[in-house]
Amino acid sequence: MNKIQMVDLKGQYNDIKNVVNSSIQEVIETTAFINGPKVHDFQKNLESYLGVKHVIPCANGTDALQIAMMGLGLKTGDEVITADFTFAATVEVIALLNLTPVLVDVNVGDFNIDIEAIKKAITPKTKAIVPVHLFGQCANMEAIMEIAKANNLYVIEDNAQAIGANYTYKDGTKVKAGTIGDVGATSFFPSKNLGCYGDGGAIFTNDDDLAHTIRGIVNHGMYERYHHDVVGVNSRLDSIQAAVLDAKLPKLNSYNKARQTAAKKYNEAFKNNNNIIIPKLSNGCLEICDTCDCHVFHQYTLRVKGIDRDALAKHLSEKNIPCGVYYPIPLHRQKAYVDARYNEADFEVTNQLVKDVISLPMHTELDDEQIEYITSTIIKFING
Repeated sequence: MNKIQMVDLKGQYNDIKNVVNSSIQEVIETTAFINGPKVHDFQKNLESYLGVKHVIPCANGTDALQIAMMGLGLKTGDEVITADFTFAATVEVIALLNLTPVLVDVNVGDFNIDIEAIKKAITPKTKAIVPVHLFGQCANMEAIMEIAKANNLYVIEDNAQAIGANYTYKDGTKVKAGTIGDVGATSFFPSKNLGCYGDGGAIFTNDDDLAHTIRGIVNHGMYERYHHDVVGVNSRLDSIQAAVLDAKLPKLNSYNKARQTAAKKYNEAFKNNNNIIIPKLSNGCLEICDTCDCHVFHQYTLRVKGIDRDALAKHLSEKNIPCGVYYPIPLHRQKAYVDARYNEADFEVTNQLVKDVISLPMHTELDDEQIEYITSTIIKFING
């Protein structure tokens, strides 16, 4: 059996090395390292894939979130509602811009932001909602957009973990994650479903004026060289990373399908175990099937009950099975974001999830032998 990786980037590279190597070599030979043709090609191809009018590449996913908020013109003291159970980058950029983060609880089933908690958190100072499409599937965007419209709020989608996932409206219409709100942001960190070989990110929007503003922000506020019309930053996707991403983009659907296949095999192994709660599909899906497109499994995250999660993680490590705990500490308890406004009773689900969740290896190269070894090791541990 091949060594089990949490993310097997080398195995994925070996499958596409010829096209990746030739694309990188082309950039080197043309020396168009910044805003070169490869960046523009990738931008256009990603716009087509997502069905969105504007993709603005940038340096990383955190910048993408920050620039999206800058583009919307949010002001000091404006409140921005987001999920307590996610990576810190989401709340980090809110704080960096001197906005006021308002953390709320998530759903116990799909780990995404709780709709009723959003409603409860809205005040006259609220200006935006940032749903995080956690672990690979969309938050309840139809409900979120209704709330936003009723309260005149912006919606900024954190799509760092769900690129390629589809959201299905009640009428059956399907749209890509990250293209529903006023603006979406994603990361191309190497371990993402669509990852480069360094850092990278992008912002999506269908709003022409917002896209124009953001294009200036990512390039020092310039639309014409040395003419600075808005306050900007230096956040550009370099051409080598764009070349890698453009080589991978045609394979994104097959990458996501491979993740879904692995998740289905995990589910089958664990489905009758009372100590394991397998990931719940949202958006009307009952189970992973051949046409399933709502969850692209950036992570395969279980909840365990009646057993010691940390002891299980230690046991897996001893058996050479990598795993992760995403996330071990709620954002409202992180030293940087502690706030007297928060009441522990409002974070019942998040406070439980941080004790229960464990993420298993998930990538495009997982094979049956590895999955059988991982699942049987977990079941043997549970059964004693």
